[in-house]
Amino acid sequence: MSDEQNRVDVEINGVRYTLKGDAAPEEMFKMARHVDEQMKMMLQRNPRLSLYKAAILAALNITEELYELREEYNNLVKMLEPERKKKKK
Repeated sequence: MSDEQNRVDVEINGVRYTLKGDAAPEEMFKMARHVDEQMKMMLQRNPRLSLYKAAILAALNITEELYELREEYNNLVKMLEPERKKKKK
């Protein structure tokens, strides 16, 4: 396994960024596209927003998505826990 990180060039709200990370390049493109979509949505809803405020609101929306998915995941794990315990016996 290589210690080298993947590197991709993306565009978010018209600004180019170089991302480096362990994620697959396709995943990094998907993440950047999601951030770009959130930023554009914020700016379409309120064209007077500064880019800074649009970025903060986009980050809050993405964080809300993350928290909701974590909660769903934890609920599913709790539902499956009794079944997992049965199989261990």
